[in-house]
Amino acid sequence: MTSSRSDIPPHVVFEPEFIEGLREIYEEKILFNQWMGIKVESYQPTNIIAHLRMKPELVGHFAYHRIHGGVISAALDVMGSLAVLSGLAAKHMDQSPAKRLELFTRHSTIDLRIDYLRPAIGDAFVIHAEAVRVGAKVANARMEFRSADGKLLSTGTAAYLTT
Repeated sequence: MTSSRSDIPPHVVFEPEFIEGLREIYEEKILFNQWMGIKVESYQPTNIIAHLRMKPELVGHFAYHRIHGGVISAALDVMGSLAVLSGLAAKHMDQSPAKRLELFTRHSTIDLRIDYLRPAIGDAFVIHAEAVRVGAKVANARMEFRSADGKLLSTGTAAYLTT
């Protein structure tokens, strides 16, 4: 996933305390994310990579041990949100990490589209999310849900309120 994002400063490096704050919000404080088991591997200003391990609670079709479509949708939404929040934070590097983390409180999904391309069967999945545009009021993201071996299973696009 790559595109040109002229509205987000290139080469921003987040402080460890900011990354830890994002991880705490998205992996611990949002209990639904904790229940799903999402683990973020890479926090870049506009590009997020996360992993999700299959567990019995996530099964949507018992005969095939396929992950539930609602879990895919929620995971894509969560990672699109994180990509947008990271992009927004990159535009405000003049503020403290704590102040940038407060941006989360004014952040919400306003539109979400998911395309299920193949059944998601496996032990682990990789989620990629990219902030495509981060404006003053609305931001857009593209997301992919892949098998552990890289096969594209679902895609998503979303719009988020940033104010």
